[in-house]
Amino acid sequence: MQSWVVDHVAPIDEGPLVRVERDLPSPGAGQVRVRVTCCGVCRTDLHLAEGDLPPHRPATTPGHEVVGRVDGVGPGATRFAIGDRIGVAWLGGTDGSCPYCRRGDENLCAAPTFTGWDVDGGYAEACLVDERFAYALPETIEDEQAAPLLCAGIIGYRALLAADVPPGGRLGIYGFGGSAHLTAQVALHQGLRVHVLTRGAGNQALARSLGADSVGDAADAPPERLDGAILFAPVGTLVPVALRALDAGGTLAVAGIWLSDIPSLNYDAELFRERRLRSVTANTRHDGEQFLALAERFGIRATTRPYPMADAPRALADLAHGRFSGAAVLHN
Repeated sequence: MQSWVVDHVAPIDEGPLVRVERDLPSPGAGQVRVRVTCCGVCRTDLHLAEGDLPPHRPATTPGHEVVGRVDGVGPGATRFAIGDRIGVAWLGGTDGSCPYCRRGDENLCAAPTFTGWDVDGGYAEACLVDERFAYALPETIEDEQAAPLLCAGIIGYRALLAADVPPGGRLGIYGFGGSAHLTAQVALHQGLRVHVLTRGAGNQALARSLGADSVGDAADAPPERLDGAILFAPVGTLVPVALRALDAGGTLAVAGIWLSDIPSLNYDAELFRERRLRSVTANTRHDGEQFLALAERFGIRATTRPYPMADAPRALADLAHGRFSGAAVLHN
């Protein structure tokens, strides 16, 4: 089968991804093999290719927003049958025994496995997954729409929970890419006031089309104080900007796996009055199940840009340079 791999880390325009021929993988105990129909393109894939995230192994196949059909079942795997349509997400496995797992925080597992970082992901014709960490997908959501939900959607949902906005409250969203435009829809369906602060005319237009209460530039102050905010853009200089926009007791949740350096904070202007800054790390399977149920219930729609799987480097380059709004999806 054909697979893309991170051959070496480099700026995406310098060709760190290489397409190779590999044997079709055989599922091991508790695993199923997924014939990939499509795979979403996540900024984490870009961070891996460019070296912001150090590779955990050589020649890893990226991709952790995978939609496909089961075409192989390993020993002891009983949850899915041949032909079942499933999703493969970022969290690929946990040890189940560390203190974090035992207390229900498997997203903080001491020895996790991540799809497309520790094990090969979905920029390929097929991939393997521990069936306990796969998702049964709602049949009402087509493949291209389902792919971005599996990371962009799930992580955005966890970040929304972390921002701790009260019912009817005021949410700020900084950056408006694949994850943010899904999170905004959930927040609006939940009755929150949503203020989007982002650069780029395309992203701003998308935010307006989804019904955001206001749209401004990333450096602007929102029209009202925020009860909570989410930083999706991997730009550390926006942290003090967002903190200054919070009302007393508000929370800024940083949703990305990587962030450029945060400048010095002024305690009085940016933290005092119990304003809080917190990170979001991966997700639990419960987060994923909850979000997928809400996505079906609310009719969440991803704005997508399709690419052939053969054009994976172009899709990542277009993401890096902001050439589309919403989420890119690779198709086999």
